[in-house]
Amino acid sequence: MIKNIIFDFGDIFINLDKQIVFKEMKKHGIHDFLPRLTPLNEAFEVGSIGPDEFLNELHLHFPQVSPLEIKRIWNSMLLDFPEYRLQFLEDLAKQQDYRLFLLSNTNALHIPHVEQQMGKLQFERFRNCFEQFYLSHEIKLRKPNQEIFEFVLNENNLKASETFFIDDTLENTVAATPLGIKTWNLLVGKEDIISLKERL
Repeated sequence: MIKNIIFDFGDIFINLDKQIVFKEMKKHGIHDFLPRLTPLNEAFEVGSIGPDEFLNELHLHFPQVSPLEIKRIWNSMLLDFPEYRLQFLEDLAKQQDYRLFLLSNTNALHIPHVEQQMGKLQFERFRNCFEQFYLSHEIKLRKPNQEIFEFVLNENNLKASETFFIDDTLENTVAATPLGIKTWNLLVGKEDIISLKERL
């Protein structure tokens, strides 16, 4: 019996355009963005480096792009947060049938931008739906490292067999499965979080 639900954030609640960063950088003549900068992004996502260091390091790699423009491009992947999804989540929280948790790979640039874009009131409505709101750059762990799932389970005394995890990235749901966590790899564009009850 499922008692706990762990949600990813991007493309589960807020819509993303994961390709826009590459498209925008190409406008500046940059075509080899990854994989050589993957370690930098991962360090940023676990809070090993701060926003200024991240932007300055990217600027060193791509001097034709200012840190301010890099920040704009980096945040441009964050799109809208449909009200119907927020309403669905609030209704789920009010029913109190499950303990709800957020577990997101994110960074110290994205979260302030999301809060500004959504508006403080709407962002607080979202945050208040969860018992715990785990952001990778704050807890110094990121998916798909199994340690992050063990952290959430242990921190909240959750049984893996009673826990359901939703993420749009297959690598992340695959990592959670060996621990005994039930998972849903949500297919973006084909599935929506509001059909959660059909999955439980």
